[in-house]
Amino acid sequence: MSTMARRSAMALVLAVVAPLALTACSEDGGTPPSFVTPTQSAPEPAPASAEPLALAVTPAEAAKNQPVSAEIGTRVTGGQVQTVTMTEAGGAKVAGTMRADGSSFVPTKPLKYGKKYSATVVAVGPDGTTIEKKTSFTTMGRPSKKTGAGLYLFSDRSYGVAMPVVIEFTKPVPTAARAAVERRLFVTVEPPQPGIWHWSSSLQVMYRGPQYWQPGTKITVRAALEGVPMGDGRYGDADRLGVGNIAKEKVELIVDNKTKRMQVFKNDVVVKTLPVSLGKTKTPSSSGTMVIMDKQRKTVFDTTDDPGNVDRYVVNIEYAQRLTWGGEYIHAAPWSVKDQGVRNVSHGCVNVSMANAVYLFNLTSIGTPVTVKGTERKIKPANGWTAWSVGWAEYLKGSALPVPPELSALGDPDPTASALPSPSVSPTA
Repeated sequence: MSTMARRSAMALVLAVVAPLALTACSEDGGTPPSFVTPTQSAPEPAPASAEPLALAVTPAEAAKNQPVSAEIGTRVTGGQVQTVTMTEAGGAKVAGTMRADGSSFVPTKPLKYGKKYSATVVAVGPDGTTIEKKTSFTTMGRPSKKTGAGLYLFSDRSYGVAMPVVIEFTKPVPTAARAAVERRLFVTVEPPQPGIWHWSSSLQVMYRGPQYWQPGTKITVRAALEGVPMGDGRYGDADRLGVGNIAKEKVELIVDNKTKRMQVFKNDVVVKTLPVSLGKTKTPSSSGTMVIMDKQRKTVFDTTDDPGNVDRYVVNIEYAQRLTWGGEYIHAAPWSVKDQGVRNVSHGCVNVSMANAVYLFNLTSIGTPVTVKGTERKIKPANGWTAWSVGWAEYLKGSALPVPPELSALGDPDPTASALPSPSVSPTA
């Protein structure tokens, strides 16, 4: 079908983002698990060193107006951190965990506004010698300007193997603030699989690995953003927790504009080949790997109030699966069945028959990858969940933090790991 009018597209964006930003993750969901990125490992015991044991901690003693996202920074030479004990004024202990690289102690919940905190850090040398440092600081009052965030993960849903961790912000995050924000995004993947964050725009950051998630993977996320400076005098509004359960079977759709066919893969085996009609020359479909972002049994496409759209219409649509914010969908198009597999007549969407639309709707999940090949235009960054629209080497450039060498060394594999057959393969209804 066509690119959606601004009004209908915005309504759909708000319908997805607003509930997630408000309810996807509890602001006080109890004590969360220990979060580490899957590419990091626990600190190794310090080797014997000629360096004298030394320890420095932050924030500095008596520091004021610290954000409620403050961590107890630790810098050790000649040894390693043994314990960190943090307390709120009045004696309440603050729970937390060390970062995997040992650089800081991260509280499991945001600190309180306008409160005094104390911390005692003990480091130990290879010979058993210890050193202790103490610090105390006061947090800032509640900020007047905040930036909200939506986290697209619900524990009661099952997602496709290409589901990226997606965080979208209500205000742009300047480049200078992104590294600090990224350091407060914690991901645990079970079973362990490498991954990294990528800024596709100032309003969107996504996390994925070099290949699709293994079926049955569990992804747990803490977006620990309350109190984090977000640039332009704004601070993160809340911490959010999310859990994503990846489906136990790998489903993937690959569309070839040359053959006008969609191949349906299940666990890397072609189980069905369907005729499709893509966007006509004036309104081409986007090429690239996208993921299904939303599924609607029935909806209405209305482009009548879009001044930039020459083809204005209102049409009822069934079995719609959204691929881009710009309004590209897979959907039932009974009016174009005669063209499906033959020519492109849509306004950018992937048209299929009613029967095939029902089949796909029942098979796929949010997060199912959809690769379209050979059209007149490429998918634009952030026009949807576009984490897979570039190769791994290019994707790594979107991180605001240095990329670990072991991730760079993974090369640039094809995440789809699937190949289209020759055009001679016959489609099945």
